[in-house]
Order: sequence, then structure tokens, then C-alpha cells
Amino acid sequence: MASEVYFIDLRVRSEQGMLEKIAQLVERAGIGKIVRKNRLVAVKIHFGERGNTAFIRPLLIRPVLDAAKRAGGKPFLTDASTLYVGTRGNAVDHLTTAHMNGFAYSVLDVPLIIADGIDGRDESTVPVRYKHTKEAFVASGVARADSLISLAHFKLHEMSGFGGAIKNVGMGSASRRGKMAQHSEVCPKLTPEKCFGCGVCRDQCAHGAIRLIPRPPDIPRPTTKARKLASFDEKRCVGCAGCIHACPHGALGIDWASDLPRFMERMVEYTAATLKGKEKRSLFVNFLTQISPACDCYPFADAPIVPDIGILASRDAVAVDQASMDLVNAQPPLLSSCLKDNPGAHGDKVRAVYPNIDWEHQLHYAEAIGLGSRTYQLIPL
Repeated sequence: MASEVYFIDLRVRSEQGMLEKIAQLVERAGIGKIVRKNRLVAVKIHFGERGNTAFIRPLLIRPVLDAAKRAGGKPFLTDASTLYVGTRGNAVDHLTTAHMNGFAYSVLDVPLIIADGIDGRDESTVPVRYKHTKEAFVASGVARADSLISLAHFKLHEMSGFGGAIKNVGMGSASRRGKMAQHSEVCPKLTPEKCFGCGVCRDQCAHGAIRLIPRPPDIPRPTTKARKLASFDEKRCVGCAGCIHACPHGALGIDWASDLPRFMERMVEYTAATLKGKEKRSLFVNFLTQISPACDCYPFADAPIVPDIGILASRDAVAVDQASMDLVNAQPPLLSSCLKDNPGAHGDKVRAVYPNIDWEHQLHYAEAIGLGSRTYQLIPL
């Protein structure tokens, strides 16, 4: 049976502005059915890394929060700590970054709570029976809430192909230990002849897994000044892939064939674990605006790859992500983006940017474990 996915475009008129349209969207999608009176509602969002500009604008989420309050719930805005070095690795830095990015009580009229506590260790253990996961470590602020609303900025992602409702809930709601469990096999692969020994990856690593060693004489140098080489301690590496993103010379990569499918599967399993007990009390809202080619975890945002499309909402996380990808792939590429002169830009946008990522595997597996349906009915409002 097709899942209902509601859609609003970004056109407005004098009698109905965008904030009114967003309120109508979540009301039609059933926010009143997932919120129970006087119960806590975790509204999961990505606050954006400091310096990033692609995350959802705070003003646009106020109608969702107000709708949750009208339904009788007690919403709070939340996210969990990151693994990588950045400005969201603990509650103090995370809340400071959120406020700097405009997520303030004076704007939103709800509290901001970092779901896994001051240092990322406040978690609930959720027993499940999946291929990779038997116990999921979910940030307690999300796990113990009665309802969940996901507000996801839909964009491409360098490991999962895209980031939408599934990634926002599964990866984003995990405690630090839960994030480590999902990333556990995403280890860096070094191409030694490309390594300059600059130390950027070492400085990025929050876990002391990287050091610089004297360069063996039999390894070619990219420059005569490259006297050092990065070396990895696999026992310390948590697989967060922060060093891969940080390397300015493309010397670090991923074992695409073996690592990423399992990474996606663990992320999907964590989404199911996070929703356990509140499968019928969850709502997923994807913002298809400023669709960037990489995650909002970067301290910058590259030019959008396609025009802004609109906002989707559904009670089904799989359906809303499938619909989002379909809408993105149907758009013409923006010539001001990284898709310029890319021969595949008019079709599959993920494969145009990340040729080695099978993004559909995420949705195939999610449907296979019963998380939702890839078959949907798009209902424009």
C-alpha cells in the first residue's frame, strides 16, 4: 500500500505566506495524531556546524513547533553530539553553535536540549534483532520522549549518498557510542603517494588514531618536501571519516565496495531502533531547499546542485526519503554548482557527484526490515 507524502512548493500569495503553508503541511500530514497531551515531543534537527549556511532556517520550523503545542504536546528541539572535531562535540559547544546559527528560545519558544547529555554519554540501550545491531545506543533525550518529529535538511552525503529523514533519525539521534557503532567499518584507506604528511588529518582526529611517521624511502613523494607520512592506529580509529573529509590532497578514501553498504544498513537499523515504541507517533519533514552536495557537518556549504523544490511531510520515513530523491533527480542541475559540465547531471544526482555510492541500498534495506515503504502517493497541497 502506498504511503502518503504531502508536499508544498515554495510559491506564496498575499493571503497565505510560507509559514502558514508549513503549518498546513504538518496538520495535513497528521501531527495531531502523533502528539499526545502533556507528553514530551522530541523535535530532531541538525543545528548546522558553525560556518555552515545550508541548514534549515530557524524561522521555518516555528510553525511545526507551534502545531505540536496546539496538539497538546511539550516539544523541545534537539540533536546529539558528534564524533568528529568541530563545534558540536559536547553540549556546551553544541548549544553555543545552535544559538549562533539562530536557534534561540526567543525565536522558537521551545527549549533546546542536547539529547545525549553534556559529553555524549547520556544514552538509552534499545534491544533489537537486526543483522548488524542487537543493542542500539540512542540518545536518551530522544529515546525517552513520547513522540518524535524529524526536521531534516535534505542534501547529498559523501557516505550515505543522501541525508534525509533516515539519516537525521538513525545517525543523528544516536549517542556518541551509537555513532561509533554505525561507523565502525568506515576506516580510512591511505594512498601513500598522494600523502604530503601535512598533518591536517592528525589534527582533525579526535581519537588520537593518526600520527606522522618518517616516510619510507620506497614510497614516492608528491613533492620533495613530503618527508612524513600519515600512519593509522586501527584500534583507536572509530571510523567517523572526519580525516577523509579533512585531507586537502585526496590521499584518504573509503573502501566503497565493502564498507558503505554495511554502514547504510547499520544506520537504517538505528533508525528503526530509535523509533521503537513510537512508530505510530512519529512524523518526518524534509526541507528540499539549498540542496547542497555534502553534509551540514562541514563548516561551509557549497552551492546548491538543483533549484529549491519545496517541503515534504509523511508518517513514513522511507517514503518521504524516496519521494525527496525522486524530486531532486527530476530537477535540472544548476550550472553554478559542482554539477556544471557533468554528463550525468540531468539524471541521478547522487551518482553524478559520488559515482561509487549506491544510494538506493539505504532505501532497499529500510523497506526490507519493515521501516517503511518506497511506494508512495505524492499529495500536493
